[in-house]
Amino acid sequence: MLQDHAKVMAVFLQAGEVVGRKKLQKIIYIAKKMNIPFSERYKFHMFGPYSEELSLRMEELCNLGFVAEIKEDKGNYYQYRYALSSRGEKFLSMYQFDLPDVKPVFESLNEQSARFLELVSTLLYFEELTREEVKEKVRTLKRKQNYTDEDFEQAYTYIEGLKKVIKQ
Repeated sequence: MLQDHAKVMAVFLQAGEVVGRKKLQKIIYIAKKMNIPFSERYKFHMFGPYSEELSLRMEELCNLGFVAEIKEDKGNYYQYRYALSSRGEKFLSMYQFDLPDVKPVFESLNEQSARFLELVSTLLYFEELTREEVKEKVRTLKRKQNYTDEDFEQAYTYIEGLKKVIKQ
């Protein structure tokens, strides 16, 4: 159990602060699809792949004081910021966990917008389909996002780039 918590905490160690719950969900999902060993199960949800397990794990990590959560009022919505606390850093320094050092991957994912990561994670979720079938499905399921052909190409190029970084 704690090993799974430690892996999530290690994301913050490698990526730094993550702004947004949706973004965190997508970062871990994409990392999992890149064969980084996360155990969370995902289902397709309104904003793409979503893990209830990850949400619960984050709540536990915040309650334990291992991850700091800052809730910012943005007027018509709240935005959450997550970072590893000093208590979390101390815990990780004493704990052995099986997560490769893929800091460039996590940093790159964290630099992307939540909207872009939503597209990338959705493409990976439906990767068994052809690109045209995926485009059609995404344009149906995510009509409001108005993803362009260029967005799809950027996302597929980004996925290939991540795969190359991980193989190194």
